Amino acid sequence: MPARHSWEIPMLVLVVVLTVFAYLIALLLLATGNFDQYVLAFAAAPLLLWFGRGINYASQRVNGVKMSPTQFPEGYQQVADAAARFGMAKVPDAYVVLGNGQINAFASGHGFRRYVVVYSDLFEIGGAAREPDALAFIIGHEVGHIAAGHTSYWRQLGMFLVPFLPIIGSSLIRAQEYTADNHGFCHRHTGAPGAMGTLAAGKYMNRLVGFDEMADRAPAEKGFFVWMVNALSSHPVLTWRMWALRDRSRHGKLFMRPERPNGAAAPMGGYPSSYGQVPANPPKSVV
Repeated sequence: MPARHSWEIPMLVLVVVLTVFAYLIALLLLATGNFDQYVLAFAAAPLLLWFGRGINYASQRVNGVKMSPTQFPEGYQQVADAAARFGMAKVPDAYVVLGNGQINAFASGHGFRRYVVVYSDLFEIGGAAREPDALAFIIGHEVGHIAAGHTSYWRQLGMFLVPFLPIIGSSLIRAQEYTADNHGFCHRHTGAPGAMGTLAAGKYMNRLVGFDEMADRAPAEKGFFVWMVNALSSHPVLTWRMWALRDRSRHGKLFMRPERPNGAAAPMGGYPSSYGQVPANPPKSVV
C-alpha cells in the first residue's frame, strides 16, 4: 500500500488544534455579544461546509458526464481499478467536466458519497485517454485522496482554518498531495513522467518535457523566493514533486529543497517503487 507522507499527520494535528482553538474563541466572542462576520463564519463552519460540499456534489451530478462502461469507459475502469488496489469497499462516482484547455482533476465528497472529477482535456475524441498512463496516475492520485481520508467531512471541518494559516495550512495540503502522489505512483508508476509533463507543459507539449532533466533542477534552484513559492503553494513545486516521484527511497521534501546524497548523481529512470519493485497489477475491480 502507498505510504502516507511523514509530515501529514503531525501537520494535521497542529492544524486541528489551532482550528478547535479558533472555534472556541468564536463561540466565546458570540457569547459576549460580538457578531463580527469572521466570528459568525467560524461559528457556522459545520453548516457552511456541509452546504458547500452538497452544492459542489450536486453541480457534478447535474452538469458533469458520469463515467460508465459506455461513457468514458477507460476512465471508468481506471477509477474501479484504483479503488480495488487501495482496498476500498465502494467505487467512487466519477465525472468528466468541460476543461476549456485546463488540466485538472479533484476529489471530494458529501455525506457517505465520494467522487472524482476529471477535466475533459485529459481525454481525446471518443472518450479515450489522451495519455493513458498519465490519466491512470492522475486518477490514482485522486482516488488516493479518498482512500487516505482527505475528503472526509470531519477532517475538512478540522481543517477549516487552513486558508487563514498561509504557511502551516499550505504545508498540510502539500503533505496530502505527496500522499496522493504515492497512491498515483502505486496505481500506475509509468504514468508519473507523463502526468508531470502534462502539468508542466500542457497536453500537447508534454512529450517534450524531459522528466529527469526537470527533476534534476530541484536541488539546483535555490534562494529565498524559491522557498517562499513552495511554502505558500498548495501543491509541491513541480521540480520537487518530480524528484520525489523519481527518488522513492524517501518522502518528498516539504520545506527544504531536495539534496543529492553526498554529491551523488540523481537516480535515473526505472522509477522503482518504495519497496524496490514495480507495483503489481491491481486486484479484481470492485464494480
